[in-house]
Amino acid sequence: MTESTFKASDVAKGFHPEGYRIDKTASPLDFYTKWEITPEGKWTNPKPVSFDSMPREGWYKEEH
Repeated sequence: MTESTFKASDVAKGFHPEGYRIDKTASPLDFYTKWEITPEGKWTNPKPVSFDSMPREGWYKEEH
C-alpha cells in the first residue's frame, strides 16, 4: 500500500518530509512552520514561514 501525497493548497493539517508543517487549526502565527529535524528524527525549533516559501507538492495529511 502506498501513501498518497497532496498539494500544499489541499492540506488543512499535515507535514512535508523537508520539515514543514501546515496547521490551519492553530493560531495564525503557527499556520505554516519550518522545523529543524534532528538526526534522531525529532522535530524541533519551529519558525513561522509564509505559504509561498513552502514546497507545493509532496505533503502528507494528518487526519486526527
